[in-house]
Amino acid sequence: MAVPKKRTSVSKKRIRRNIWKKKRGDLAAGKAFSLAKSISTGHSKFLR
Repeated sequence: MAVPKKRTSVSKKRIRRNIWKKKRGDLAAGKAFSLAKSISTGHSKFLR
């Protein structure tokens, strides 16, 4: 028989969410830097 799991505490939920957001921020920053680098060198298809 299925047993409901215990509730995750608010603090644990916040910690996990902040870690996830930080990772996503790193990913977005990396993409932005890569795009800026390619635009500055002239290898970008973005502004053609």
